[in-house]
Amino acid sequence: MSTTKIKICGLRRLEDVKYVNNYKPDYVGFVFAKSKRQVTKELAEKLKNALAPGIIPVGVFVNQPVEWVADLVNRDIIQCAQLHGDEDDEYIAKLRALISKKDIVSTPDRERGIIKAVRVKELADIERANLYDCDYILLDTFSVECEGGNGKTFDWSMIKKMNKPFFLAGGINESNVLQAIEYVKPYAVDASSGLETDGYKDEMKIKRFVEKIRIA
Repeated sequence: MSTTKIKICGLRRLEDVKYVNNYKPDYVGFVFAKSKRQVTKELAEKLKNALAPGIIPVGVFVNQPVEWVADLVNRDIIQCAQLHGDEDDEYIAKLRALISKKDIVSTPDRERGIIKAVRVKELADIERANLYDCDYILLDTFSVECEGGNGKTFDWSMIKKMNKPFFLAGGINESNVLQAIEYVKPYAVDASSGLETDGYKDEMKIKRFVEKIRIA
């Protein structure tokens, strides 16, 4: 059985939560940054409360106030913060300090952490990713149009040995996920638009994606 973790990003409806509850990826993502998949704090809390135990909710942010991000973690609406903007080590250190650890049982499904996203255009981006003082790196495709989620892959051959466990994102779907896992051996794969039909999460695509990875 594959040990690669699975993250499905961009949940925004109770139907989406129902789908992931059926197939149980390790992580799901709620997008708080400006996006067609953007959710409010209130909607995210509603979705999180419907989420099956053991699935870790992640919030996706772009250059948003650190206190606001920390509040979402401390309210247990999300457990991990995924930073897609220009957040630097100073921002990450402040966020880490603001995230309260009290009353949190130290188990895998109660982990709290910081994921720094790096958009990959050249080798220097991979080298830069290794320097961030975060818990995980997320490698995504560079785009001048958006901070992430453009549904395109990047040249995986640029990925050198990472110092931290990393999520591989950018155009991941059921047709290429096993190739991605074999080639770069990520800690986790992260899919969003590749699991959608007409802009909304597709239950059968989610089913095939998760099952393909789990039985590989």
